[in-house]
Amino acid sequence: MSIAVVKFSSRLVAGVVQSFWQQVADGSRFEEAGESVGWSVTTVRRELRSSGGVRPRRGRTLTGRSLSFDEREQIALLRGKESVREIARRLGRAPSTISRELRRNADEVYYYRATTAHARAHARAARPKTAKLKSNEALRKEVEKRLGKKDSPVQIAGRLRKNHPNNPEMWVSHETIYQSLYLESRGGLKRELVKNLRTGRTLRKPQRRPDERRGRIQGMVMIADRPAEVEDRAVPGHWEGDLIVGKDGKTAIGTVVERTTGFLMLVHVPADQNRAEAVRDGLISKMGALPDELRRSLTWDQGIEMSRHKEVKIAADIDIYFCDPHSPWQRGSNENINGLLRQYFPKGTDLSIYSQTDLDYVAHELNDRPRQRFDFCTPNEMIRTFLLR
Repeated sequence: MSIAVVKFSSRLVAGVVQSFWQQVADGSRFEEAGESVGWSVTTVRRELRSSGGVRPRRGRTLTGRSLSFDEREQIALLRGKESVREIARRLGRAPSTISRELRRNADEVYYYRATTAHARAHARAARPKTAKLKSNEALRKEVEKRLGKKDSPVQIAGRLRKNHPNNPEMWVSHETIYQSLYLESRGGLKRELVKNLRTGRTLRKPQRRPDERRGRIQGMVMIADRPAEVEDRAVPGHWEGDLIVGKDGKTAIGTVVERTTGFLMLVHVPADQNRAEAVRDGLISKMGALPDELRRSLTWDQGIEMSRHKEVKIAADIDIYFCDPHSPWQRGSNENINGLLRQYFPKGTDLSIYSQTDLDYVAHELNDRPRQRFDFCTPNEMIRTFLLR
């Protein structure tokens, strides 16, 4: 069987693609989601054109049956150095899986490259099932007729079940209708019928306006309402916080820095826990342990991880303020410390491997580092000075 040649790009890597679409589903703008997974604006546009604005199914619920791109990179690294059985042992795979991968996706003379192999596997796996609206002419004509009358896909799906209660062949979900209109690979319906939908869009979009951040954080108190004493850094106890994000946006660490002293605290965010709940629990633990005079306010950006901010405010007894959208300079201290932290946690790192003990050690190292703005005193010394007054 001949396989179509496919040029490798990160758009073939399910983990990257699904991370992008999950962030869109969570309310991020396309550009924001693209930036977080390392895509240029051009790559984002290509993804939207090819998908029709519909989140792809491939890779959405990975079972581990297929080799990932990371595993193929490991195979390429170990090939020629280790036996097939040793490679399989390291990856936790069957030896037959590795030998089959090398046989199917290696170049001539058994030369194996992860990018080429992944592209070939991606092309081989593209065996789409014939869409119901393509194979069932009577159903397709009925759907097209109702779209022509400007019925919505939800109305069409409901009416078909009502009109044909004993004939499942004449049933179709509203999502299938949308995908047949917007996604070229699904097909079946005339593309021009999209103009009969309420929106008339040729590209499917999230149900929100581009400048709207609906459904993200309720009850925010904005930075404009923050006390004036925060600005001159004369009074300690005002903090700035954010997340640094790891590989594919799937792991994160909370970073909180005190504006006056530069004192840093790091918050463990378990990868297997809801991020908003993990940030809430971590902040309550860290901020709640501070003396009253060091627990005045916390300023954060509008990331969804702070959707439980009211619980943090009550439990830790601290006022919480939010920056304006796309205004990182409003958390200047935190942005600077996050840059320093990349020495310890480079971009693309799996941050879930670090425990709270590991994070406390890194925070201690940075808090013991002399700072020029404090005449080369350390944040540890600065914060002790304020506490002893």
